Amino acid sequence: MDAKVTSILSYCTWIGWLIAFFAGDKEGAKFHLNQGLVVMLFSLGAIIPIIGWIWEIFIVVCMVLGIISAAKGEEKEVPLLGKIQILK
Repeated sequence: MDAKVTSILSYCTWIGWLIAFFAGDKEGAKFHLNQGLVVMLFSLGAIIPIIGWIWEIFIVVCMVLGIISAAKGEEKEVPLLGKIQILK
C-alpha cells in the first residue's frame, strides 16, 4: 500500500489501523498512524453512559477530519487530541 491509502486506512476502526500498521507504508504515513491510534484509544471513553455518547460524536468528527486530511495529503492534527504523540 502507498502512503495515502495507509493514511486513510489508519483512521478506519482497529482492524483498519492494524492493517495499515503492518502492511502499509509506515514511514510515509507515520503522522496519520499516530493520529489514528490516538483517536482509537480515546474512543474507548464512549463506554460511559450519556457523556460517552457525546464523546463518540466528537470522536467520529475527529475520524472524518483525519480521513479528509489524509486524502488531501496534508498533516493536519485532529482537534484537542492532535498534540499527543504515541508513535515516534
